[in-house]
Amino acid sequence: MNDHNDAIVEEINRLRKERNAVILAHYYVDGEVQDVADFVGDSLQLSQAAQKTTADVIVFAGVHFMAETAKILNPSRKVVLPDLEAGCSLAEGCPADKFAAFVARHPDHYVLSYINCSAGVKALSDCIVTSSNAEKIVRSVPEGTPILFAPDRNLGAYLAKKTGREMLLWRGSCVVHETFSERKLIALKTRHPDAVVIAHPECEPPVLAMAAYIGSTSALLKYTAASPATTFIVATETGILHQMQKQSPEKTFIPAPPEGNCHCNDCPFMKKNTLEAVRDALVNLAPEITLPESLRVEALAPIERMLALSAG
Repeated sequence: MNDHNDAIVEEINRLRKERNAVILAHYYVDGEVQDVADFVGDSLQLSQAAQKTTADVIVFAGVHFMAETAKILNPSRKVVLPDLEAGCSLAEGCPADKFAAFVARHPDHYVLSYINCSAGVKALSDCIVTSSNAEKIVRSVPEGTPILFAPDRNLGAYLAKKTGREMLLWRGSCVVHETFSERKLIALKTRHPDAVVIAHPECEPPVLAMAAYIGSTSALLKYTAASPATTFIVATETGILHQMQKQSPEKTFIPAPPEGNCHCNDCPFMKKNTLEAVRDALVNLAPEITLPESLRVEALAPIERMLALSAG
């Protein structure tokens, strides 16, 4: 870290104490932001951390739906997102009004929504899931009850295959996870024959078919730490490689390649969370996340159902 960043980190640490703030960061933000956070995790872990915090201010270094979830769980606390433009292709591809019409056409279905969705979509759902707990929650739905799953079609298809449950899928996808190239992955594996391919279930089926292990972001991290393998090709957002390298400095982690000659395996929304933006959020206590109380209460019930099913 350079002198400029050191000064910003000092300022963040001072403001954190003055504001009685907690900084929550997702694994997909830049490593330097992860390193100043009080807690780093995946969507489930961050929801659990938000539920337990006693801070007056939550600075959520992630994307909009995550900060919204923190506000739903903490109505009396100030929740700020370093950059309001930090959105999510899954959330944006499932507008609440269109989803309401979709749900209305299938009134007999139990509605499971991936946490990567807006508060409006959460409010229309029976239960929320993350990639960490989705299989467990799908299996908790009584046999014979039809399931509607939104918004990620790849995660939904993976869960249907894993559990044997038929699910009606909303046709959304993640711009990062759908970009991985099967063709380039085959070539990369040829160059690194001993490398173990691991993948997030939001990836397209051909990429998942090549993976030796499929799991949530936190599960991938645990797998690489426990595995005797020394080289991994990682098919998920590149931010997680920072934690993998910290936990296993002797191992090699290779990001799975996107189809184009681009940094498409970096989430452009997550990368809006810079050290400067985190500092400014603490200085200004803004941009603040607010929600109508009626919507917050409606969205709270399916989140609490998820957290109860995920306990233990």
